[in-house]
Amino acid sequence: MSGKPDMRVSLGGLELKNPVIAASGTFGYGREYSPFFDPARLGGLVVKGISLKPREGNPPPRIAETAGGMLNAIGLANLGVEAFIAEKLPWLARQDTAVVVNLYAESVDEFGELAGRLAGLDGVAALELNVSCPNVKAGGMAFGCDPGPVGQVTQAAVEAAGDTPVWVKLTPNVADPVPVALAAAQAGARAVCLINTLLGMAIDARTRKPVLANVFGGLSGPAIKPVGLRMVWQVRGTLAAQHPGVDLVGMGGIASGVDAAEYMLAGATAVQVGTASFSRPDACLMIAQELGQFCAEESVARVSDLTGGLNT
Repeated sequence: MSGKPDMRVSLGGLELKNPVIAASGTFGYGREYSPFFDPARLGGLVVKGISLKPREGNPPPRIAETAGGMLNAIGLANLGVEAFIAEKLPWLARQDTAVVVNLYAESVDEFGELAGRLAGLDGVAALELNVSCPNVKAGGMAFGCDPGPVGQVTQAAVEAAGDTPVWVKLTPNVADPVPVALAAAQAGARAVCLINTLLGMAIDARTRKPVLANVFGGLSGPAIKPVGLRMVWQVRGTLAAQHPGVDLVGMGGIASGVDAAEYMLAGATAVQVGTASFSRPDACLMIAQELGQFCAEESVARVSDLTGGLNT
């Protein structure tokens, strides 16, 4: 193929320069990674989950390495929406990339209130609803396992957000992700993001105690990629048939450009990179570059042509 591939994608109401996005909870508020590379070289970034009031999160220890990944039980620690708007958003608004704000709440009304506070602000390109965190006792996965609450939360956020696109981040801790994804799409989500972490635990056999103070945590990293690919593929067929305007964002174990290409072939329009950033701070940039190289080597003129291109 002569020339460079076109890396632009249209995702959930946004035009992105490439399909690689830094995932929530692993990229801080964005500025933490700016010494390593310019965030403008990414398609976008999702800030860590923001709640109405500040949260301290779970007690330590709250991270543990596992075979092929890691467990975390951070508990959505964040500085709260008011401090986020005052202290973090001004810097984010100056970055030439799509900034997506991840929202965490404990009720339908709280999700609506958060969406209303953030929608339309300078620097907020989209909102991502976290209905899938396994590390909190209220909200999170309690919403995301049931299509009914997912639809209610999504509708409340969509109504409050106005023209700001709403994405919904789903849990893999369900028997079938399709009904949950359909509920989000029917309620007005512009994109569905999957997967969040798998519920797991680690044990120290010598102390006979759980490694994490929270006992359970979210498993991420390369070990969960087969689950993520399977769920993206499962959801893709139904959404494409019933809600063709709703895009998929794939995530879970992406550590290379080929990993990203696999998710796109399964049906994702874009991908989010999380755990890889802990071992290599510039992982998102490296993956974006490798994806471009993959397209060039495979004579793919437009990276968007990969989406849904799996041969079965």
